[in-house]
Amino acid sequence: MTFLDMLRNAGSQNQSMLCVGLDPEPNRFPAAMQGDASKIFDFCAAIVDATADLVNSFKPQIAYFAAHRAEDQLERLMAHMRAVAPHVPVILDAKRGDIGSTAEQYAKEAFERYGADAVTLSPFMGFDSVAPYLKYEGKGAFLLCRTSNPGGDDLQARTLADVPGNPKVFEHVAALAQGPWNLNGQLGLVVGATRPHEIERVREIAPTLPLLIPGVGAQGGDAVATVKAGLREHGSIIVNSSRAILYASSGADFAQAARAQAQATRETLQQAAREARG
Repeated sequence: MTFLDMLRNAGSQNQSMLCVGLDPEPNRFPAAMQGDASKIFDFCAAIVDATADLVNSFKPQIAYFAAHRAEDQLERLMAHMRAVAPHVPVILDAKRGDIGSTAEQYAKEAFERYGADAVTLSPFMGFDSVAPYLKYEGKGAFLLCRTSNPGGDDLQARTLADVPGNPKVFEHVAALAQGPWNLNGQLGLVVGATRPHEIERVREIAPTLPLLIPGVGAQGGDAVATVKAGLREHGSIIVNSSRAILYASSGADFAQAARAQAQATRETLQQAAREARG
């Protein structure tokens, strides 16, 4: 089963567009775990167990594990997600962007070592930084397109004078991903939730690609506006929320609180979809 098949099936089975981002910060763990990086697996596994029936995907951010020398815990977590939620795809948020043999090694890390179903990539170095990932049949790759950070304007909003139509950089990335780069239907795009009008623009250019949309929740993205801008009949969306769910409670009830927050977010997204469909 391909990543896109898994995404569709999980979305349908769980009635969800919600992705829970797994960004573990030991200093924010509940009191019994607080500051203890050896508890990263325990914390994340509890979140997974509490939300696995509410999401269309999980998205572990590799830096939060690597910074604490917890790559072995990430491997355990990937295996745990396979065991308890085999129908839910896992997107490894790595934002890799290199070429040649280095890109091949990063692809091997994502898909062979960690067993991810998809990975996030930076397309700045061009198609040959993306191609090694597309050799893994059925796997997905999400290209950074229009991010929500203020510095995104430095490059993504610049106009390309030598490309027909003079598109902005993010528009050009969307067109490449929808067209010549998408050799086997494996590509998607990352578009921040804080700019709904630009989500809509990306969707115009890339009507069928899955959009991974971070920034709902703690970053201030509007869930309703996000769904209305990005959801289309043949174009799925993956709306990520991390901190708002992970740290919904600092007490022993953190997993139950995470589930309640995930349920509320899922329902908000579903209601927005109903409104968008009229």
